[in-house]
Amino acid sequence: MVPGAIGAVEEREDHGLTEPTVWGVLMTGLPGVLREGFLPLGAFYAGLELSGLAAGIVASALASVLIYLYERRRGRDALLVRLSLGFVAIQSVVGLVAHSATVYLAQPVLLAAAWGLVFVISVVVGRPLAGSLASAWYPFPQWLKESADFKRVYTVESLVWGAYFLGRSALRLAILLHGSIGGFLVITFLTGTPVTILLLVWSIRYAIRGLAETEPPATA
Repeated sequence: MVPGAIGAVEEREDHGLTEPTVWGVLMTGLPGVLREGFLPLGAFYAGLELSGLAAGIVASALASVLIYLYERRRGRDALLVRLSLGFVAIQSVVGLVAHSATVYLAQPVLLAAAWGLVFVISVVVGRPLAGSLASAWYPFPQWLKESADFKRVYTVESLVWGAYFLGRSALRLAILLHGSIGGFLVITFLTGTPVTILLLVWSIRYAIRGLAETEPPATA
C-alpha cells in the first residue's frame, strides 16, 4: 500500500511549489488507493461466485495486471509497481496450488500485518516510514526532510499507521478463519477504504499543521 506521484502539485513560474492543501495532496494518491483496494478484490469475488476459486484468482490477477499497466503508463515508481505485481503473482500461485480461498485471502492480510511491523520498526531505528511514503505524494525540499519537525511528525504518523495495519489484520484474520468469505469481504471493505481515507486526510492535515512553521536552516 504505497502509491504516489506529484502530479497534483502545481509549479509556479519560478519553479517553486505551491503550498500543499489536504485536497490537492489527497487527490494525488487517493485514486490509486481506490483502484488497488476495490478492483482486484471485486474481481476475485465476482469470479468466485460465477465460476469458482480458480476463476476468482485469475480474474483478480488480471485486474492487478491492468492496474500495473495503467500505473506504469502514468509514470508511477517502477520498483513499487513491480513489487506489487510480484506479490499478486505469488499470491495467485499459492492460492491455486493450495486450492483454498482462505489461503489466498490470508496472504494480503499477513502482508498488511508485516507492513504494520515495518512502520513500528522504522520508528525504532529512527527512520519513520511514513515520511518516506509522504515524499512520494509531495516533493518536500531536502532541508525539510532533514529537520527535527519532519521526523517528529512522521514518527507519530508511522505509529498510527502501524497500529492500524496490525489491528486491521488481526480482525480480518479472525473473520477469515472463523466466519464466511462474504463476511470477510464486508469487513475488508469496512476496515479498508473508508478508514484509509479518514487516516489519509488526518495524516495530510497533521503534516501540514506540524510542518507549517518549520523554517529552512540559516545560510552563512
